[in-house]
Amino acid sequence: MAQAQIIKTKVGIVGGGPAGLMLSHLLAKQGIDNLVVESRDHETIRNTHRAGILEAGSVKMLTDTGVDGRVLTEGDEHEGIDLRFNGESHPLDFKDLVDATVTLYAQNEVFVDLAAARKRDGGDVRYEAEVTEVLDLETTTPKFRFSDKDGAAFEVHCDILVGADGSRSFCRRAVTGEQDYKIEYPFAWFGILTEAPKSAPELIYANSPHGFALISQRSETVQRMYFQCDPAENVNDWSDDRIWAELQKRVDGPDGFQLKQGPIFDKTVLAFRSFVREPLSHGRMFLAGDAGHTVPPTGAKGLNLAFADVKVLFEAIDSFYATGSDALLEGYSDLALQRVWKAQNFSYWMTSMLHTREDASPFETKRALGELATVTGSRFGQQYLAESYTGWPHK
Repeated sequence: MAQAQIIKTKVGIVGGGPAGLMLSHLLAKQGIDNLVVESRDHETIRNTHRAGILEAGSVKMLTDTGVDGRVLTEGDEHEGIDLRFNGESHPLDFKDLVDATVTLYAQNEVFVDLAAARKRDGGDVRYEAEVTEVLDLETTTPKFRFSDKDGAAFEVHCDILVGADGSRSFCRRAVTGEQDYKIEYPFAWFGILTEAPKSAPELIYANSPHGFALISQRSETVQRMYFQCDPAENVNDWSDDRIWAELQKRVDGPDGFQLKQGPIFDKTVLAFRSFVREPLSHGRMFLAGDAGHTVPPTGAKGLNLAFADVKVLFEAIDSFYATGSDALLEGYSDLALQRVWKAQNFSYWMTSMLHTREDASPFETKRALGELATVTGSRFGQQYLAESYTGWPHK
């Protein structure tokens, strides 16, 4: 076997999605040398359609740090959402309630912008690079090994190793003994992309006796929609007509609201869970984004939590190189987890309130409707949801 080539850098980042690339971008702006390795190729990530609702803090991270400003020109700013139950819509005006908005901008577009910024700035990002081992995490020189698409072997020596490699994180799985907190949900989302105009100006979150539905958007001509389904559902069993009938059934009401339909060109089943690894660090390795925690998509928190992690971790790394003190690095996990658990609570709450479990008793079903009526019937209730949805201040 050929000898692995040694690469030395200050920060080694495993994972080249939005979290890893944003951290790399911020570090490079401060002159902190770093290397990113990513198992997928650029085009696969670019063409992986994932929804993206960005809090104002996430938009600010992109625009204020010199990433391409497409999020401002092509993103769709939203000032609220509709909660729909008992066949009636209840609009929540975020601007009025908490003076905040969110921006609809697909996660793969965020990746495209960050990848372009790293290429523009001469960043070292290795795609199609498979990590095979992490080692020496408790030392001052953690290491990881990877092979590139041609089979060449490399060993990275760094001061700090960051696992930003997603929910199936190799870095996280390489460490045992930490505490994992998780729950599985008994349902999934059946998601579609359709060539159709917007059905409504804002996103609709619908609770119905037939199950949850989310009427979301992508652009003026392409829309993203979801309905609650069994995790084992087969997309090939669903014709376009059947999908539209199921979606319409879940938003039907006395107001006669009708979805605007069109050809469906993408179908997927999205299973989800709540998960947190504690702590988010092990020696000189730090986890960020989905590598350390995942949330159900109902609260629109996934990418925003990843960026919040990155902000805290970047400031800790910057402090380490500026002062020689590792105090902020040692405090990274505790500080990041404060926001993580707030987001877990909000995401769990939204999911529980809006979805209909098959085994739910009539009492539980009516109780959830009472909760929705309480939230929408109180300005304070609306403000809690609006503040949580649009995001808490970055610390």
